Amino acid sequence: MSAMQDATAVSRDAEPALSNDWPDGGGAHALSALQRAVETGLIGHQPLVERLMIGLLTGGHLLIEGAPGLAKTRAVKRLADGLESPFSRIQCTPDLMPADLTGTQVFRPEKGVFEFVQGPVFHSLVLVDEINRAPPKVQSALLEAMAEGQVTAGGTTYALPDPFMVVATQNSIEHEGTFPLPEAQLDRFLMHVLVDMPDARSELAILDLVEREASGTEAAMPHPVTSAAIVAARQAAAKVHLAPALKDYIVRLVMATREDQPAPDIRKAIEHPVSPRGTLALAASAKARAYLRGRDYAVPEDVSELAPDILAHRIVPTWRAAADGVTARNLVARLVDLVQPL
Repeated sequence: MSAMQDATAVSRDAEPALSNDWPDGGGAHALSALQRAVETGLIGHQPLVERLMIGLLTGGHLLIEGAPGLAKTRAVKRLADGLESPFSRIQCTPDLMPADLTGTQVFRPEKGVFEFVQGPVFHSLVLVDEINRAPPKVQSALLEAMAEGQVTAGGTTYALPDPFMVVATQNSIEHEGTFPLPEAQLDRFLMHVLVDMPDARSELAILDLVEREASGTEAAMPHPVTSAAIVAARQAAAKVHLAPALKDYIVRLVMATREDQPAPDIRKAIEHPVSPRGTLALAASAKARAYLRGRDYAVPEDVSELAPDILAHRIVPTWRAAADGVTARNLVARLVDLVQPL
């Protein structure tokens, strides 16, 4: 298929199968198999799994928020099971220290020197559980890792592995003993994904899944995806075509958070609008979603589906809007309805 096809003419029902022509050494097929395997062990979490895969493809970090018991940690661990890359989990507590995350200098008496012992952040996939329980110093240390792909300790800078991805979780119903993430930290997350309670049908399917796993009949994970395959897939996803009309659609969505037109009432409810990082994140994520669906071009639906998770945490509503119960996600949803692709 040609990358120059009109993106606005493609419908959701016309999703093609994965092409064999992707120049990524079969990375698309490997990631597609991984996505299906992760979804098999998670009921009703297809959007979350897709966003995890998008994060993997773009090198972005994810913040997952939801009540306890909604399989947030399970989703990340299943993803890790399907990757050859090293995985670590950090359980955040109020007494956590930056060195517990990044590593520390250890004296070697036999050598008479200090050596740096790497911490759990030196892994390709890092799960930071209940990140809002970590104190600000730890969050600051994590910010350098997420933003720069490096850690500075003892005056020396150490590069983190490639690929590198942080997936953080936080509890949405318990705030005692927590430290809210500052805007600078939130902005470093590619997406802020909200996980809702399952419906009755999904709840029944969860029971069946747990019974199958208890009996040892759960589906096996595919062959682990290598780091080289992920890097190749990232390069291929970056080549997905964004039509000029689609770029214009992305820019108009972001600019609507900064300018009075086309929605002055929405603009008045926003204290701090979306920065250019939000534009770049939305474009890269739309490309990755298209790649996962076997297309070498993105369509407007790729943008509109991902916009709430990419833009909402980059918006700060005014105090008056917040007092009226308006949330950033509400504002983005209204913008998506209002701003249409040309």
